Formats: sequence, structure tokens, C-alpha cells
Amino acid sequence: MLSNYEIKRFLRRGVLALLLMASVGGGAYASPAWNEANPKREFRGAWLHVIGQSQYQNMGTNRAKQYIQQQLDKLQAAGCNAVIFQVRPTADALYKSDLEPWSAWLTGTRGKAPDPDWDPMEFTIQEAHNRGMEFHAWLNPYRVTSSAKEVLPASHMSKKHPERFVKFNGQTFFDPAYPENRDFICRVVEDIVSRYDVDAIHIDDYFYPYPANGKKFNADDASYAKFGKGMERNAWRRKNVDMLIEQLHSTIKETKPWVRFGVSPFGIWRNKKSDPRGSNSSGLQNYDDLYADVLLWAEKGWVDYVVPQLYWSLDLAAAPSRHLAQWWNDHIPSDVQLYIGQDTKRTMDSADPKNHDTNELDTKVRLSRRLDNVDGNVWWHGYWVTDNYKGVADSLATKYQRTIALPPAWGDQKVRPQRVSNLEVQRYDGKTFLEWKEPEHGAEEKADDAVMYVVYSFLPGERTDDLSDAETIIAVTPFSRVLISDDEDPESVRGMTFAVTSLDRMNRESTPVKIKL
Repeated sequence: MLSNYEIKRFLRRGVLALLLMASVGGGAYASPAWNEANPKREFRGAWLHVIGQSQYQNMGTNRAKQYIQQQLDKLQAAGCNAVIFQVRPTADALYKSDLEPWSAWLTGTRGKAPDPDWDPMEFTIQEAHNRGMEFHAWLNPYRVTSSAKEVLPASHMSKKHPERFVKFNGQTFFDPAYPENRDFICRVVEDIVSRYDVDAIHIDDYFYPYPANGKKFNADDASYAKFGKGMERNAWRRKNVDMLIEQLHSTIKETKPWVRFGVSPFGIWRNKKSDPRGSNSSGLQNYDDLYADVLLWAEKGWVDYVVPQLYWSLDLAAAPSRHLAQWWNDHIPSDVQLYIGQDTKRTMDSADPKNHDTNELDTKVRLSRRLDNVDGNVWWHGYWVTDNYKGVADSLATKYQRTIALPPAWGDQKVRPQRVSNLEVQRYDGKTFLEWKEPEHGAEEKADDAVMYVVYSFLPGERTDDLSDAETIIAVTPFSRVLISDDEDPESVRGMTFAVTSLDRMNRESTPVKIKL
């Protein structure tokens, strides 16, 4: 008789896939072709934003904690291995900060502390790591208010130093020209990196404000007169943003070298009509409209990863995501990781006649895996995934992200963490567990500290010397124990081989330790 564990493995192998067709539909079951297509290493992220979301401020502390746990459970079930959680939407904080006030998007009022007291970022980091997922702290660097309706308190920095802020389209922003503003933003990031176990700092596409009502940003005459020194104004604006990006990179690496710095820009760098290096598109441009030269940042090594927001359909005339994915693949240096930002709703709403499909999910995932320099996808927004919009979570869970994937590794690949030791099998309350001893850490955190463990399983007769097959991974965990069978008969796992490796803070993997039952 097959154990529950063996049945699960056989199902994942596709041996019993035909039995699933009646229950999940012909397009969703895990076909053998997709066994080969699910890579062992792939970034599978999801953005969870709080700005514009009323649910957090309408929940008490306990309900909010439960809600976050539910979101992470659903993302994990859909195969995601990273959450990009918004912790600073409008110069405020979803964490305990001495630099900025509590966010109104958490409590309903800017500066009002949650009651009962809790730290949403600290809580979400722990819950994500408990599930073997990365936590990327998402900040908007310059935005202070989200609408003209918001009234800032008299104690706010913009009231004390109004010259350092600009207003455009009813919103208030830090003026990127002021070095004091760049210094303050970096202080905020240093505070987060030094006090929290984040895997990355992530900033989005808002640098200089987006054009509004047919007009580009035009509210910096005073700072240009003070700092411009005769530079062409658009070049000067780009220089201001460049200086922040470079300073943020240095701040992060000087605080914790293993914490990555990622940026998610608007999906068009420049159109070809503006620059021979540009893409075959005709939309808004990072370089010319937001004054963000993303290619320069990548070429200078100021960012560790880039997630262009390719939120359009595959063949939209002004911004075809099919072409733009190829363009970013060809222009981001290979030592900077590239993930594609996918609009979940538009992807599921758009038919794909070339693929004889009612949505574009299949083509977009296949395209991201075909392109040599693309290392994964990030889903905008995560709530559409957790709400299973048009069955997207089912498709990810049963097909496109149905195996466990490790995030891409960083840094010197010759460096590896220490191996686990004392790998053994234990029985508790009729269940069978795999246990091991974790490598010891020093007094200070280091990049090569073992922080996660990968558990592989091999059925009798399978090769055990190849860890490249994602099908063999059954768990990624920060703990030193994993359940391998809840069958009361210990014979259910006899003949199987298990392997455990360590992952360090840069996702580099140790050599395995194995045990055969």
C-alpha cells in the first residue's frame, strides 16, 4: 500500500495526472511536459500593498495577524517563494519607527499606534520565513501623501522644512534635489536593515511624479535654481535620482552586505523613437518622464535585481509585453537578476488566440522561462492570486508553480554554507520525522550563515546523486525537523532516501547529507 507521501510524489510526477483531469479541468492538471519546465531555481514573488487597502485599518490586531497568515498560506500554496510587503507607502511606517509615524493605512490615522500593540513587519518577516519564503521590504522613496484630501499634522517634516518638499497633482513629495532628503531616506532604510531580518529592500516605480492631466512634473523651479548649476534640467533630475539609488545601495551593503536591493520600474526604459537602444513601444518612458535611468543603475551595479512592470497584454500596440520581456532580457547585465512584473488580472482577462487559450498565463510563464536572463516572475498584485482570480492560483499551484523552487543564489558561488549533521529519523505520536542538527552560527551574523534547509526525497530506485530536479524537493524550512509520513505504519517510507542541504543568506546551497530508510 502506498503511503500518503508516496501518493503525493507520484501525483507530482504525473503518473496519476489523468485521474486529476475530471476534478481540476483539462487545462490545469500537471502534465508530464511541465515536470521538466518547472525549474529548481526561480524567483516567484507577489506584491502585497497596503496603500488604498482598507482591510488592515478595519481589523484589530489579532484579525490582522490572521489575515496576513492566510495571505502567506495562499501564496505558498500557489508556489510563491517571496513576499514583497509594503512597509512604507507614504513616508510612514508599518513597523515600529522613531523616524516616521505609524501608517494611516494600518490604523486609520497617521501617527496612531495599533492597539493592541504589534509590529506588522516583524510579524510578517517571521511568518514568511517560517514558510520558507523570502521577505522583501517594499518602500516608496519620495511620496508623502496619496491625495489632496490628506492633511499632514503640524509636526510633520514638510511643515518644518517646506522648501524640501514639492506638490504636484494634489500630492506632496520629497524633492529629490535635496541631499537632506536623500540622507533621510537612507536613514530610514538603514534603520530597517539594521533592526529587521529582511532579505531585500525593494522600491517601486515612483521617482519624480508621473505626468498628470496632460502635464509633466513642473514643481521644482526653486530647487533647480538652487542646485541646477546650469545642467540641462532633465539630466539634472536624472542625476538627483541616480544619487539616491547609489546612496541606497551603499547604505544597504554597509549595513548588511547580504541584503539585496531591488527596484521595480515602469516597464518601458525608452522608446526606440527616442533612443536607438529603446524598445519597440510608444508609451511613457522611465528615462524621459520619471527621470529614472534604470539601465545605468544596473550597469553600475547599484541594484541587485530589476522587476520591470510589464503589466500589458502580450501584443498591445503601445507596449507589447512579449517584446518588452525580450528587450529587458537583452539589456539588463547578467550579474543583475531580472524578474518580470506580471499583472495578474490583465493576464487572466486577456485571451491568447495564438496559444488557443482564454488567458495569457501560459505564454507569459513560458516566455519568462525561455529567456536566458530572466530569473522569475512577480505577481501584481498578490491579492488577486490569493483570491484565486479566474482560477489563477489553481493554475499556479497545479501547473506553473506546482513544484517548490529555491530563489536564485547571489554573491560568490564558490562560497557554501556548512552542512547539517546528525541526520536521523524519529517517530512521534505515530508520525515519522526527519531531524538534523543545524550548523553553529557565530556571535555576529554572516552572509554564509545557514538560515534555511532544503529537504529532498527519492523513491526506491531513483538516482540520489542529482539534486537538480525540483520534483525531489519536499520542503524549504528554517526548522530542523520535517514531517515525512503521517502513516502509522513506519514501513510506508522504507527504502526511500532523503537528503538535506543548508541555504545561506544569499541562497547558496551546501553539499547534501543523506539517509536511506
